[in-house]
Amino acid sequence: MSNDVSNAVAQARSPLPGPAAKPGAGTTAGDGPRDAFFDNAKYLLIVLVAVGHAWELVESTRATKALYILVYTFHMPAFIVISGYLSRSFAGRPRQIGRLLSGIVVPYVVFETAYSLFRRYAADEPDFAISLLDPFLLTWFLAALLIWRLTTPLWQQLRHPLAVALAIAVLASVTPGIGEDLNLQRVLQFLPFFVLGLCLKPEHFRLLGRRAIRMLAVPVFAGALAFAYWAATRMRNEWFFRRSSAQEIGEPWWTGAVMTLALFGCSLLLTAAFLAWVPRRRMWFTVLGAGTICGYLLHGFLIKGAKYSGFIDAHDWLHDPAGKIVLTLVVAVAVTLMCTPPVRRVLRPVTEPDLSWALRRDPAERPAKG
Repeated sequence: MSNDVSNAVAQARSPLPGPAAKPGAGTTAGDGPRDAFFDNAKYLLIVLVAVGHAWELVESTRATKALYILVYTFHMPAFIVISGYLSRSFAGRPRQIGRLLSGIVVPYVVFETAYSLFRRYAADEPDFAISLLDPFLLTWFLAALLIWRLTTPLWQQLRHPLAVALAIAVLASVTPGIGEDLNLQRVLQFLPFFVLGLCLKPEHFRLLGRRAIRMLAVPVFAGALAFAYWAATRMRNEWFFRRSSAQEIGEPWWTGAVMTLALFGCSLLLTAAFLAWVPRRRMWFTVLGAGTICGYLLHGFLIKGAKYSGFIDAHDWLHDPAGKIVLTLVVAVAVTLMCTPPVRRVLRPVTEPDLSWALRRDPAERPAKG
């Protein structure tokens, strides 16, 4: 994405984590070259996001749910960690605020309205309200990014920001009734991953590129998949969505604290294992990493359209193992096409609009008189 707000809306500008990187070189505010590593990671993650949403449409066997649990444990946390890392230089300067408006606020307003209208007419729910305070479907992430990015200077002033963020997440997980405004439960429960990203440095990503770490990632994923298969019949999916408190999903309050910390550890481990295997050189899909905002915001129409139309239920074979594989491949190809440069150019007026006409010029950029 060409804005600087991460996976869904940010520019992938950052110090290169590979061997040729210079620690501290470049910035996260759009200066310096694009980093193939982060573009690769964002593309692979957006495919997992779309595929995970597609799996929700079909009947879940134990094996399918195990894969679902595995993917949902790390795909959004990994996105958010990258978002935090790419936000390290945010200081609330006029130019950065302008990028927030063009890269987050405008897409949020446009797609929140579009998805609400889509549900109203495609799902035949004429009374479904359009509310910019109650994110529907995918737009919660844009609202969360806006809040996290605006609070970045605060986190950078704290001595132990990650500990504070974890405490906030734990308190949110045991506090019912926070409300749906801007999906604050998710904002607060996913907050530690963003703050962790703020704390990371280029050398941390270089460490993940070591051969020993990459080899260790294989048994980590194998063990996680085995555990997910065991947990498939014992664990609620709601834990991974982080949109409700423990009490709201029918669990004792103290399980919220336990699950928040346990899932943070598991998500962190799998995120590291995933990033260890992300290619660091340019690949055929590297260019698609710049358009993941399009894939993220568009694939919801495909997924929800299939649900609202009854297409999945009308084709029983899609619930069989072979059908699930076909569905996975179709969605992966579709979201890949949504990330291509032509689609990005078409959507640029709403995902990367030029708001220079509406914003005051940064005094620091004005030419000196005389």
